[in-house]
Amino acid sequence: MIRTLTLPSPAKLNLFLHIVGRRPDGYHELQTLFQFLDYGDDITFTLTPDQPGVRLAEPIAGVPDEENLIIRAAKALEARATDHLPGVTISIAKRLPMGGGLGGGSSNAATTLLGLNHLWQLGLSIDELAEMGLTLGADVPVFVRGHAALGEGVGEKLTPVDPPEDWFVVLKPDCDINTGKIFSEQGLTRNTPRITIAPAFEGDASRSRNDCEDVVRKLYPEVNESLEWLTQFGPARLTGTGACIFGRFPTESAARIIWESKPSGITGFVAKGVNISPLHKKLTELK
Repeated sequence: MIRTLTLPSPAKLNLFLHIVGRRPDGYHELQTLFQFLDYGDDITFTLTPDQPGVRLAEPIAGVPDEENLIIRAAKALEARATDHLPGVTISIAKRLPMGGGLGGGSSNAATTLLGLNHLWQLGLSIDELAEMGLTLGADVPVFVRGHAALGEGVGEKLTPVDPPEDWFVVLKPDCDINTGKIFSEQGLTRNTPRITIAPAFEGDASRSRNDCEDVVRKLYPEVNESLEWLTQFGPARLTGTGACIFGRFPTESAARIIWESKPSGITGFVAKGVNISPLHKKLTELK
């Protein structure tokens, strides 16, 4: 049995995000296009046969263990086991900003589900893990399945797609956005017409926007300023409910030229869009 395993926990972008309706339970019906980035956190799982239970090597600042999706994912798996499992210590090299719209917490949960399913040799299928992931968050299933996808419903109904694998400049304005506040704003567009998969790749801005963007720009001047700056060099967009924004470029060199000229005080990174998750590529290498 492998004792230690380090796996990537990649970021995602919402290449577009349309709100097409509201459900009776108050949640919003979405259409969104998920693509992964070759950039993210790394999570290391170390089995501890002499020390039962699930623990983090170091707590994540501001996130109590009982709310941490890594711990919740590990305990959900633990509850499915029929045999005694060795304990595990989990450490994370955190690169993705919290609350940035990059899916960091959901990605961490998915990496934990897939990583511990492998380490503990539980033999659960991707479908079973995705179903378990949905109980942790609407974005977890796309990370579990590991393929770029058109997401519908609350984001859990996934149709695999292959958008162009371009390069992105991702910027994190200096603000924290409350997702609940954005979705409860009166001015939020909630009736965007549904689209089919093909138009999602046609590049028509009217068909590929983020319906949360106007509200976020009004409430968070830092996001508005960053978008105005990045839009000078081509179309730029909010991912999720933010605060991260991204611009798409055809080559790494083009993206890095823009990155080097960014305003001071803004953090972020340059990364390549990928349709197969780096997590799944790594797990395939282990087979």
